[in-house]
Amino acid sequence: MSSVLFDRLTEQLQRLPGIGRKTAMRLAFNIVDSRELARDLSEALQQVWQNVGECSICRNITEKDVCDICSNSSRLDSICIVHNPADMRAIEDAGLYRGKYFVLHGFLAPLDGIGPDELGIDKLRKMIDRFEVDEIILALDSTADGEATSSYIARILEKSRVSVTRLARGLPPGASIEFADSLTLSQAFQGRQKV
Repeated sequence: MSSVLFDRLTEQLQRLPGIGRKTAMRLAFNIVDSRELARDLSEALQQVWQNVGECSICRNITEKDVCDICSNSSRLDSICIVHNPADMRAIEDAGLYRGKYFVLHGFLAPLDGIGPDELGIDKLRKMIDRFEVDEIILALDSTADGEATSSYIARILEKSRVSVTRLARGLPPGASIEFADSLTLSQAFQGRQKV
């Protein structure tokens, strides 16, 4: 089978994270086989491309200038800083946190040209002042990039009146110490609690 348009569709689908060539081809075949699916997907992509952007306050994805969370006055006066909108959604869906969020859309990576400006640190400072925030919660990945970004944010906020906390780290429930890596064990020992 040879089709320039089909191959282009497959290549575009393959650009999505976690989608390899075979999965992209399966998806492309499904789209080609169902004209209704192709039309609906095309319309949804067009609407997203035209109407979805960033909240002017927290950088969450939204169709409005200010997202529903930032405009909700019943949310707590704390900010949970996350890596991306997917992380925010996971925390929100868990229903354990009722404050506001700030989305970095990346981690500090000076060699890749990602510095404080690209992460929106100035917007974060404005958001802290605007909502008179009393706590910043760092909910970033426990990776080298996540840890470096967390340290940087904690350092720039250490002179402010805001309390900076981070999510607990260490051994997850049901984990075996034997199979834990040294970073996980180190964090578990540092974050130990009185029984």
